[in-house]
Amino acid sequence: MTFWTWLKSLTSPPIFFVLAQRCGFWFGLISVPLLAYGLIGGLLLAPPDYQQGEGYRIIYVHVPAAWMSLFIYSLMALAGGIALIWRIKVWECLLTAAAPIGASFTALALVTGMLWGKPMWGAYWVWDARLTSELVLLFLYLGVIVLHQSIADARAAARACALLAMVGFVNVPIVHYSVEWWNTLHQGSILPKLGKPTLDRSMLTPLLVMLLGFQSFFGYALLRRVQNELLVRGEIQRG
Repeated sequence: MTFWTWLKSLTSPPIFFVLAQRCGFWFGLISVPLLAYGLIGGLLLAPPDYQQGEGYRIIYVHVPAAWMSLFIYSLMALAGGIALIWRIKVWECLLTAAAPIGASFTALALVTGMLWGKPMWGAYWVWDARLTSELVLLFLYLGVIVLHQSIADARAAARACALLAMVGFVNVPIVHYSVEWWNTLHQGSILPKLGKPTLDRSMLTPLLVMLLGFQSFFGYALLRRVQNELLVRGEIQRG
């Protein structure tokens, strides 16, 4: 069996279901210590910021959630492209299964950003470029969810969701580069500047661990939702 034949075999629903069962367990198991360490290290052990004091600690939830909101939508756009071109059922399920998880991370990023904005800006919400484009991202997620639920045929729904995800991907770079393209209240990005980080190592390490924890949890949740989607579609026999 060649590598490409083996890789293609992984997209078979029965094979993917078994693989998701095994990998999902490990993703879930790994996420627990990562999230625990990140939360304890960020909320309790890291020193206070010299400017923002204790208020900066919300970044240990806000920054990973915001990063995941962009990562998941990018994955959805990729899945949508593969699903449209090659009509692979597993990628259709990946696309539709990821949307509710991505919407949850996006909502978490917005809520924590508002909680941070009140003491720093004096208001929970301002029509800042980063906040506004992140809100648009949430609407795109919700659009995919509603579209998927409103079309009875699963494959037709997946194709419609794929088109929306691919068109909406244009908003991802807008969210990411908004603080550079426009005059914005939102502070610059932290994670992309690992070569010259803006945080001390004692602050940065828990943040990176939290990001890994969020990614591991996402892997667990996504694989479980894909399994459920395959069962609902009848691709896997129950029992």
